[in-house]
Amino acid sequence: MPVKRLKFMLLNMEPSTQTYKEMYEGSMTVCDPATPWMLPWAEDDPTYYSGEIGFRITTTNKMAQDAPTVTVILPPDVLFTKNKGDTYLKRLKYYLLQMESSTTTYKEMYEGEVMLPPGSVGNNDVFPVFHSDPTYWHGEHSVYVSTTHKLAQDVPTLTWSIPADRLGVHSYTAMAADFCLRAFKPYVDALNAELYNRSRPDYENGKYYLHEPGGEVLVRNTAHFALCRQKDYENGSGSTVYLYPNAQVKPPRMCLCIRMQVQLPRKKLRKVVQMLCRDLPDAVDRFVAEFDHTALSRALALAEQQAAIRMWLRSSDYCAFVANGSILPRAKGTHLPLQDAIPFTSTPEDEIEVAGVRGMGIKKGVTVITGGGYSGKSTLLDAISAGIYDHAPDDGRELCITDDTAVTISAEDGRSVKNVNISPFIKWLPGGDTTNFSTHHASGSTSQAANIMEAIDTGAKLLLIDEDRSATNFMIRDRMMKELIEKEPITPFTDRVKELFEEKGTSTLLVIGGSGEYLSVADRIYKMEDYRISDVTARARTICAQSGVTSTAISPATWTQSRVLRSTGFTSYPEGSGSERLEVSNMGFILIGNERIDVRGLHDIVSPRQLDALGFMLRQLMIETSGSTVDLPARIRQLYDRIDREGLDSVYTAFFTTCQRFLDLPRPQELLALIYRMRHLHLTV
Repeated sequence: MPVKRLKFMLLNMEPSTQTYKEMYEGSMTVCDPATPWMLPWAEDDPTYYSGEIGFRITTTNKMAQDAPTVTVILPPDVLFTKNKGDTYLKRLKYYLLQMESSTTTYKEMYEGEVMLPPGSVGNNDVFPVFHSDPTYWHGEHSVYVSTTHKLAQDVPTLTWSIPADRLGVHSYTAMAADFCLRAFKPYVDALNAELYNRSRPDYENGKYYLHEPGGEVLVRNTAHFALCRQKDYENGSGSTVYLYPNAQVKPPRMCLCIRMQVQLPRKKLRKVVQMLCRDLPDAVDRFVAEFDHTALSRALALAEQQAAIRMWLRSSDYCAFVANGSILPRAKGTHLPLQDAIPFTSTPEDEIEVAGVRGMGIKKGVTVITGGGYSGKSTLLDAISAGIYDHAPDDGRELCITDDTAVTISAEDGRSVKNVNISPFIKWLPGGDTTNFSTHHASGSTSQAANIMEAIDTGAKLLLIDEDRSATNFMIRDRMMKELIEKEPITPFTDRVKELFEEKGTSTLLVIGGSGEYLSVADRIYKMEDYRISDVTARARTICAQSGVTSTAISPATWTQSRVLRSTGFTSYPEGSGSERLEVSNMGFILIGNERIDVRGLHDIVSPRQLDALGFMLRQLMIETSGSTVDLPARIRQLYDRIDREGLDSVYTAFFTTCQRFLDLPRPQELLALIYRMRHLHLTV
């Protein structure tokens, strides 16, 4: 009978009622036929059902008790096709209801033990067979429940698998996964809004945690596509399942996998059941039913444009492209575009069209961006630096595309340097060999020299340098200082920047505010004024000619490195310990084995979750090391190939309790830079 329980309540009210209290409370007595030994219990649930369609009744306001608000709940399966099998995670609900209300381990939920009855498919014995399967089904959607780590038993990790064809998704790219993750966020936010109580902590209220990405589109373990098995059994009572015959088992299906975490409210098992087995599945159903296919198409079209521009950069004379209309400044404290900012407009001389987009092409070679304070020159450099990654629609910088090998360079006082050839910039040091330079505490100039040489060695074809973050004595030495100080070990970057491009094909883009030395060596010079760019190359060359500034002739440099990593000390085990150590600090350090690696100088890390991924990836390299030497380039290629095949989560382990569960993939350049900052590294030349 349609909404039978609601009808019963209404017929038992006083005819003169004005409050409809019983209807709003929805009190009911619950019995579970699968557990007849359990006493019935009382629950309040003002949601009434007619078949699979629900009607949630709530008060509109206290002055309108006779004008209820009715929310109709239509499962997507009703809208599209009838689901076969259990809904609302029946088996998970069964396990939760068997637990003690004060449980802190949720052991049965994590184990997901299922029983195959005697004589059923897969069990020809006379005794039941038990298996562990913590994957629970809600129609065609499944959720895999796993522990985050041993100290967070009440914060399980849930991985939802949603068939991609149910979303109308047929492109299994990083952009498609990123779009789906962002599209799911409002549904999780709505659930958290219902749970929030500022007077109580999350462990009392309960909370859903979903990764919140910045503007970048990255490979993540929180949203990706993978082939997932389809349900191959039918639920019986309790934990009993009946396997389908082999002829009925369907092949794996491409699914969107969304990974999230849930803080379960302590000692509130009924609320846990409501959160996991009703509210969250409802949110997934609404996400699928309301999925915006038009917006997805726009995002995928943007991804095609971004890929076309990147492909063009690889075969052209350009190293970066900034589209007209891009919004480069960021709102304070966020990754969002600044409202009312001046849109970027190319200089007329450099405006080109690529993949149907007009904008400014920045040519390979030596490029200088100058201007007064607060003119927007550093903002432009930041946008170009961000362009090594693709960006999501409406980020403002989604069509700022940069050579993806580019590396941001700065001085890094105190960094560890191991066996680096810095002789192109440092001719000699007291008691040291600059062709094989090592120190535990590099100066500003030696650290910047090492950063450049290592970037070149990792294949960087573009260096991004801001004068404000550089060592002055490394960047320049004007004519008067050269005449005054004859014995100077440092060859300033001005003297090598042209050679670097001509010999190694590595371009440089510099932001200069206080030194005119680079005007004489730059191929192009741009001026920023009030966030508008203009080409001042001709005028700058006239000024240089009038002042007599010329470039200095010096002997050619040797740019190659010849380092081999020894396996000694390349381990995640601290000396004398039988247990691994890996911690990722929010202060900018990764602690692994005996190492405390300072990562604050890795400016192209754009997400804290990339740091966690770096820690796990470094550990993976360490635990798989064998032999006396490590072929780092080959090992890193193999690691990225594995991640491409098996997903980023393949490097995660729950053993390390201080590391976050959500991971974003960094570039190989950052992984190498991390390794080269280790203080106990053993390298031979």
